[in-house]
Amino acid sequence: MIVIPLKEGENIERALKRFKRKFEKTGVVKELRSRQAYTKPSVERRTEVKKAIYIQQMQREED
Repeated sequence: MIVIPLKEGENIERALKRFKRKFEKTGVVKELRSRQAYTKPSVERRTEVKKAIYIQQMQREED
């Protein structure tokens, strides 16, 4: 359970924004979406490798 302590005089929008950030970091929504459909381990591995290649290319371009 996520607990967001409100500071005295804090805006409710700011507290809601902190809650949303904490909730997203837990990864609940991401896991729910991934569980909607089964993906084979080989497909997961392939997408993982593609993502790693993409990140390496972006880092090379940055340098």
